[in-house]
Amino acid sequence: MEQAAITRTVGVAAGVFAPGHIGELTRIIPFEMVDEVLEQTGAVQRRVRLVPARVTVYLLLAAALFNGLGYQQVFDRLCAGLASLAPVRPSGSALRQARQRLGPAPMKALFDLVSGPAATTAAAGRWRGLRVVAVDGTLLPVPDCPANLAVFTRQRLGNGISGYPQLRLAALVACGTRSVIGAVFGPATTGELEYARRLAVDLRAGMLLLGDRNFAAAALLNQLAATGADLLVRCKTNRKLPPLVRCR
Repeated sequence: MEQAAITRTVGVAAGVFAPGHIGELTRIIPFEMVDEVLEQTGAVQRRVRLVPARVTVYLLLAAALFNGLGYQQVFDRLCAGLASLAPVRPSGSALRQARQRLGPAPMKALFDLVSGPAATTAAAGRWRGLRVVAVDGTLLPVPDCPANLAVFTRQRLGNGISGYPQLRLAALVACGTRSVIGAVFGPATTGELEYARRLAVDLRAGMLLLGDRNFAAAALLNQLAATGADLLVRCKTNRKLPPLVRCR
């Protein structure tokens, strides 16, 4: 069997900006988009450091894909195709400081820019013309440090407590493409229903929202229905509701 290699030419920046120009991430989120977000949020570096703001954004995006690795190992993957440029490898401390300098505003602005249902065919992810979406929540651990402990708490687990503080995340996802339409998070002491209410701004007429039985609360359902979206939410077995119409 004959073998063929497919190659393509990629233009990259030189020096410390090079890691922000390589890999699949820059095909999905071009660096021009990142630069615009940094400019809008006032996060452009005042002087060129070892880890510029643009590279820090791609470092954090890649860290979400390689969540079992440390920042240095993630940075190595950003530089995997840059051997000929021999970029300097920052220390773990330098990468953490770059993340702290960047702050959360650019990442939130970038999420707001790219979130939403991905483009699909007319039938993909739809039922009878309605775009099928789902809402759900989960708990995620965060690093055990004083700053996090001031906001997030450890959760009770049986006879003990969790080893790490946790945050509660709620997300609205398009079922056909699994793309994230909206997401909110905060202390786990705030209930899942409250975070679901905050996602109502992302619902539209023409959507069919799926929810599990924990979301079958009258006040929440009334708020979600007011957006014009259709709802399909499970009820607990002890709920006795009169049938209005039988769907076939």
